[in-house]
Amino acid sequence: MCGITGWVSFDRDLTRELETLDAMTRTMACRGPDAAGTWVERHAALGHRRLAVIDLPGGKQPMSVRTPDGEVSLVYSGEAYNFVELRDELVKRGERFTTSSDTEVVLRGYLRWGAAVAEHLNGMYAFAIWDARVRKLVMIRDRLGIKPLYYYRTHDGVLFGSEPKAILANPLAKRSVDADGLREVLAYSFTPGHAVWSDMHQVEPGTVVTVDADGLRERTYWRLETRPHTDDLDTTVGRVRELLDDTVRRQLVADVPRCVLLSGGIDSGTLTALAAKHLGDERVRTFAVDFMGQAENFKPDELRDTPDAPYILDVAEHVGSEHADIVLDPQTLADPEVRRAALVARDLPIGLGDMDFSLYLLFKEIRQRSTVALSGESADEIFGGYKHMHIPQIQQARAFPWIAVSVGPFDKDATGVNPELLAGLRLEEYRLDQYDSAVAQVERLDTDDDFEHRMRIMIHLHLTRFMRSLLDRKDRLSMAVGLEVRVPFCDHRLVDYVYNAPWSLKTYDGHEKSLLRGAVKDMLPDSVAWRPKSPYPSTQDPYYARELQRQAIRLLTDPDNDVFQLIDQDWLNAAATLEPAAIGRVTRLGLERTLDLAMWLDIYRPELKLP
Repeated sequence: MCGITGWVSFDRDLTRELETLDAMTRTMACRGPDAAGTWVERHAALGHRRLAVIDLPGGKQPMSVRTPDGEVSLVYSGEAYNFVELRDELVKRGERFTTSSDTEVVLRGYLRWGAAVAEHLNGMYAFAIWDARVRKLVMIRDRLGIKPLYYYRTHDGVLFGSEPKAILANPLAKRSVDADGLREVLAYSFTPGHAVWSDMHQVEPGTVVTVDADGLRERTYWRLETRPHTDDLDTTVGRVRELLDDTVRRQLVADVPRCVLLSGGIDSGTLTALAAKHLGDERVRTFAVDFMGQAENFKPDELRDTPDAPYILDVAEHVGSEHADIVLDPQTLADPEVRRAALVARDLPIGLGDMDFSLYLLFKEIRQRSTVALSGESADEIFGGYKHMHIPQIQQARAFPWIAVSVGPFDKDATGVNPELLAGLRLEEYRLDQYDSAVAQVERLDTDDDFEHRMRIMIHLHLTRFMRSLLDRKDRLSMAVGLEVRVPFCDHRLVDYVYNAPWSLKTYDGHEKSLLRGAVKDMLPDSVAWRPKSPYPSTQDPYYARELQRQAIRLLTDPDNDVFQLIDQDWLNAAATLEPAAIGRVTRLGLERTLDLAMWLDIYRPELKLP
């Protein structure tokens, strides 16, 4: 896993821009702590930071191959889980390899198939190739959007990077955010390709972007496609088990220590059990996050009926894992330096507060003991695991389901934001436009009745919008500490297969995630196999809420702070002086947003183009 960046310019000599290239590359140091490399010619410059996972001595980048017609150079982030099979196929076709790395497989695959190499890959990846033979940059992102890749068009080319910070390190990139960027921060519509920063874009999942002297072009090589599902229940359950088994086997391949993130739910339990099976005599290592005093003092709330700890223990004992709990105290969670680290990791003021901070601290601790972790991310989006997916009013709502639901980590009313700004942003109109645009992309089978089509829309929205936001969160917070997190549920074969299974199969046993449970319940303790969905944990310690208030009060002592262009000062004053017991979920989200925005403005100094 790595961080990549680069610059293509058809009008200037980039061999004179090494200092800027180095600055762009340094911003990716957290993603690649093991090695750094740059490559430059007159019209193209590539930068790379490496986290060594496979072929530790042989996978150095940028990697180049000289051909009779010119050099072809690659910077690559990710893992191709089928690289061994692809290398064997390429050898049979006449390619010769000098390393054992998947990076060289991707590069030589490009030499053989061009940009169509993407269609041969199974994995998570984002890479860029400068093909000097035709003076063209090729940028490719994996099918589900697991690995990030951004670009920024200039008057004579393009800047690109794994994260916006790499692009913003180039003086050509303007640090500005316009009204649509603010809408994206506040509306939670997760518009494909949108990067929040003005004139910056994401390479969309399953997409090839090419840049040459004639301009920029996009081509989609994979998307969710609607097709009839002809397998019966037993066959479907068996196929899900087969795909999961193969995917976990592939994703355990690494030349560094591995582990599984364990939360006490069926998703992470499945990966733990399958990993234990494939590792054989090697004991699987598991890690979980917890909060000081949470297990003893847990109180059911709107989102969580039970604490995670007992279920985590059930799985660990069931499979015999080498388990460790990472227990966090509220003082550390509330430390402004932890907030700063998470904001720098994500580049944006997302406002999820302790759910981001605890994930960052969990990854930081795991990185001391492992380099690769498997995560159960995305099973809910694929198998229909969220509680709100099963509520009739939300199933029929003309709104993004994660916003239509009355509880959750997102504040649909943007509590605390300046009322005049909210009026100018017209968030509800923006959300509705985005929703209608997203729904229009969902294909309908002639055999789908209205309900089946609505549930296909529900899953499609989660897979193409909501899931991408969670994958970005996990990538950024893990790579900020140099930890590679793999997400087996995002194998495109599994996603494609389960997407087309009808809702009646996804709920055949009367519960959420029926297909997953049917496929793996024999490997899990009953307590976990039948446990209802419980979201990522959040601290219930009153100290944390009080500390949010104290930091808000300190912010109020500076009435000229730029954050008050965005936040209602009177609201913040009222929220900061509430009795802590009166701070509900929505007020707490508003406080988190305020503190995030204030710190983000201080770190990035963006030019805000308000409506």
